[in-house]
Amino acid sequence: MRAITLAEPDDFDGWRDAARSLAAAGVPPEDVVWQGAGNPTDLFAATADTMVPTGPAFAVPRAFIDLAKKAVLHRDPERFALLYTLLARIRVQPGAIEDHADPLLRRLEHLAHEVRKDIHKMRAFLRFREVDEDGVARFVAWFEPEHHIVRANAGFFLDRFSSMRWSILTPELSLHWDGETLAEGPCAAKSDAPDGDPIEEVWKTYYASIFNPARLKIGMMLKEMPRKYWKNMPETALVAGLIAGAQARESGMMATAQTKRDIGDNIDAAWAALRGEAAGCTRCSLYGPATQTVFGEGPVDASLMFVGEQPGDQEDLAGKPFVGPAGQVFDRALAAAGIERAGVYVTNAVKHFKFEPRGKRRIHAKPDAGEIDACRWWVEQEQLLVRPKVTVALGATAARSLFGRVVTIGKERGRALTLPGGGEAWITVHPSYLLRIPDRAQADAEYARFVEDLQRVGERVA
Repeated sequence: MRAITLAEPDDFDGWRDAARSLAAAGVPPEDVVWQGAGNPTDLFAATADTMVPTGPAFAVPRAFIDLAKKAVLHRDPERFALLYTLLARIRVQPGAIEDHADPLLRRLEHLAHEVRKDIHKMRAFLRFREVDEDGVARFVAWFEPEHHIVRANAGFFLDRFSSMRWSILTPELSLHWDGETLAEGPCAAKSDAPDGDPIEEVWKTYYASIFNPARLKIGMMLKEMPRKYWKNMPETALVAGLIAGAQARESGMMATAQTKRDIGDNIDAAWAALRGEAAGCTRCSLYGPATQTVFGEGPVDASLMFVGEQPGDQEDLAGKPFVGPAGQVFDRALAAAGIERAGVYVTNAVKHFKFEPRGKRRIHAKPDAGEIDACRWWVEQEQLLVRPKVTVALGATAARSLFGRVVTIGKERGRALTLPGGGEAWITVHPSYLLRIPDRAQADAEYARFVEDLQRVGERVA
């Protein structure tokens, strides 16, 4: 019997190194006991052979690595043993990772699914509150994760809030960012976090303005935003009253056009405030050389939302999305698909023009992952306001913004997908791709396929 002690409950690297050596040496799963640091899972194994044997290296499918990285973060005490059992099986039968009817694989996929949900909830429901720290502002948040996701989520908050000093406190550990270095600290208690600050009143006003009683589904809301998170979120103090008045407000909306105008005015005001805030965005370095922020435009109650890559040269100068050559192709394709441009909301994953100067010309440069992630907050807020029935990603950059990961267009194109935060999405090419095809026959064929994609999404909102 071999007892493997891991440094941390989320120690994927330690588990991977030990598991790889054990599997290569042919050590059967039943001969290994996995233990957390200072917390043996088997009193007898605690005195067993802890030496990890060595053997020849071997490759495993990428799908297994992706699964393991998530499943390791679950609180299930058997997760390490389950993963090693599957690894040993894959060692002799690589296709086992594709057998989704296998109970072992299904259990691990369920663990990974639960972890992904918890990661999403931390990103969605964590709220920072401002405190004064020796005359310097620091933003502190309290969160109670269900699984070991805090370290895995650190990169997300670094990308989103790199320009401010913040701390995230949890019952397991704490993270502290001073603008240059990320430090890890001990666990904390709820009482260590502040109760509120003036910023919350602004957030409550914004939340109330985007609340639409006609779209309220209490069961779905509780599923996506469980009550356990409410105590740490300022806007949820409004939920009970908003729900209580939702039926009456909906009746009023249906009874009078004036009420509809009132609700529309609130959403328009919230959109205008968001656009105004985005005009001063400095989340990444692209704001420096660009002329201006190019925000989305279109009806704030549109059923169809298109997300492109970034503004081009003409968009940067005009301050409007999709008005250059690619925008002209887009307009022509929309018309061919029977979709009115004036009835859709159009925006970009990145709000500033990234370019390389060449003489008097400004040549488009592709946004990198950090720039896309820095701008995701704006796109998410636009989605919250517009609440489209269908969101369409035009190109790989837009898809990465919406899904938070690299997406292959050829693999995902032509079918309905579910966004991480809920909602239907489709993926197709960016209109600029059509302009870069040198062969006329191929360009015409690709344009026709693009129009077919738009017709499909148009049918989804008809």
